[in-house]
Order: sequence, then C-alpha cells, then structure tokens
Amino acid sequence: MKPPFRADQVGSLLRPAELARARALRTPGREEVQARAIREVVAKQEAIGLEAVTDGEFSRDWWHLDFLAQLEGVTLANNPGPKFEGTVEQPPVPHVTGKLRYANPVMVDDFEFLRKATSRTAKFTIPSPSMLHLRAGRAGISRQAYPDLEEFWDDAAKAYRAAIAAFAKAGCAYLQLDDVAFSYLCDAKIRDNCRKNGDDPQKLPETYARTISRALEKRPPGMTITMHTCRGNFKSAWVAAGGYEPVAEQMFAAGVDGFFMEFDSERAGGFEPLRFVPRGKKVVLGLVSSKTGALEGPASLKARINAAAKYVPLEDLCLSPQCGFSSTHHGNKLTEDEQWRKLERVVEVAREVWR
Repeated sequence: MKPPFRADQVGSLLRPAELARARALRTPGREEVQARAIREVVAKQEAIGLEAVTDGEFSRDWWHLDFLAQLEGVTLANNPGPKFEGTVEQPPVPHVTGKLRYANPVMVDDFEFLRKATSRTAKFTIPSPSMLHLRAGRAGISRQAYPDLEEFWDDAAKAYRAAIAAFAKAGCAYLQLDDVAFSYLCDAKIRDNCRKNGDDPQKLPETYARTISRALEKRPPGMTITMHTCRGNFKSAWVAAGGYEPVAEQMFAAGVDGFFMEFDSERAGGFEPLRFVPRGKKVVLGLVSSKTGALEGPASLKARINAAAKYVPLEDLCLSPQCGFSSTHHGNKLTEDEQWRKLERVVEVAREVWR
C-alpha cells in the first residue's frame, strides 16, 4: 500500500531526557546523542508495526521555525496575534523581511539520516508555505520586498518546489506539509486577526490551496505528499476552535494526496465537511489525542471511523493521532509510555478495521 498508511502518525515524538538536555545545553557530543536517540525511536516505531517511520523531529526545536528560518528572506519575531490557551510562553512567528528564496539545502541531511536508519517508509515533515503568512499576515511581509503580494506567493511556490525537488533527489517518497492555516481559519477570532493584519480571510483558503498546488507541480510521480492540519499543539495547548465547514472546499482543492485532519475533540466539529473530499484522496482521521495521556478505547474509535465512512469510503480512510506528541522541543503533557500506547492503539484498531 502507498502512503498514507491505514495506521499512520503525524510526525513528532517526545524527546528523550538525554536528548533534551544535550540540545538545550549544546553539550559536546550532542550529535551522537541525537543520532542514537533517532535510531532508538526508529526501532521502536518499527517494533509496534508502523509502516511510516519518522525521526520524531528530534533534529529540530520547532515543527516549523527551524525550516522556515533557513529560507532566505525569513526572520523570526514575537507573536503579535492570538495566543495559545493555557501557557504563558508563546512561539515566535516568521516574518518575510526580504526576497524569499530556497538558497541552500534545508533538512535534507536530516532526511538522509532517517532513510538510512529504517527499513520501512521514511516519512519526513516540513511546514507548509502557508506558514510563512498566516500568523503575521500581510503585516509580516515586507512591502519593500513585496509591494505586490502575488509576487510573494510566486516566490513561495518556487522556494517549495526547490525544497521538494531536493528531498526527492535524496530519495524521499513520503513528505508531509504541516499546515495549521486552514483549521485556524475555522475560528472567528483568527479571521478577525487576519483582517487586522490586512488580509481577507474569505480569500486566504483559496490562496493557500493554490500555492500548495503550485509547489507540487514538478514532484516525481512516485512521491506521496500529504498535508496535516490542526488547531494548535504547543505543550498540550491549542489556539483555534471551529469545524472545517468554512474552509473545506478550498482545502480539499490543494493538490496533495491525503489529508491528516484533527478530529479528537469538539473543537474540530463533525465529519460533515468530509463530503467535499474528492474521490480517491485519502483522509487520515486524527481521532487519538496527542495532548493527553488518556487512552482511547477501540470501540469508540471504530464507531467514529464508521461515522466518517458515511462521507468518505472506508477504503479511503486511515487512522492516526490528531497531531504530533512534541511539535516543539517542550513536548506535550503525557509520558513516553502513554505516547507509545496510543500509537500501538492506532495500529491495533487499523488492523481490525481494515484487516
């Protein structure tokens, strides 16, 4: 089976304490600690039966900023917009301060290490091009560099085509674009913030989907590219709430092969927006929460999969956690044992539902 797989995962995993200390203190030999931690977490994923294996995002501190900050023209600034609920600390926000360009390989060496460490499908994750814009919006994109915003979106698509080509050349067959933009725009307070930033939130979903589609234009035929969207995942905190209805048609028009969608809480709404999914596209149901340690029961997961199958054929559905377990180096509020039990539960239920 091509990815996404019946039992899949979003990407990030809780950092082992030794790795967290080594990276935080920049201790000598931290590269060896990181390499050992990745090999161990790869072996663990293989042992529980996952077909898509990640490096846990152990080589980065943030799910998005480590990648975006290495693009030419991008700088990081304080968060000016809506905050994560339940935490004082807030992640920085990317600003585009000059012409955007993919000038040098970004994280390709991290993917190559993962590919050599696993006998399964090496899955790698990068932020979507939408993440260059959403939080700061037009106000965070230099008018001197980009008096016309269309030129910015052209350059964003070009930069991502170059990034995707670099991963493909390195042997990547499964790449995921992490994109909170669509699900954030389901929330009225985010839409209000977009207007304050100088954008029209009604037009943004189509702009984001078009840019993603353009970024994928020259990818190799055998390369699967999916997109993940959620409502925020920082130390088990969240930002947005609201069902997918306002963005569903535009989001499903993005040219990816599958959609990892958050459905673990009432904040995500019901399955009705799945009626817009084009036939043949895969939907990975994020029914298992990565925010808490409470383990979901098999019966409830199967019932929810069956409910989603009223809108998308069962053969086009898969199962995963709703997000990563450690989108940032801080990690979510659960233990490593709880994390692994949740991934085991995903594999167990997927085997029973899809045989």
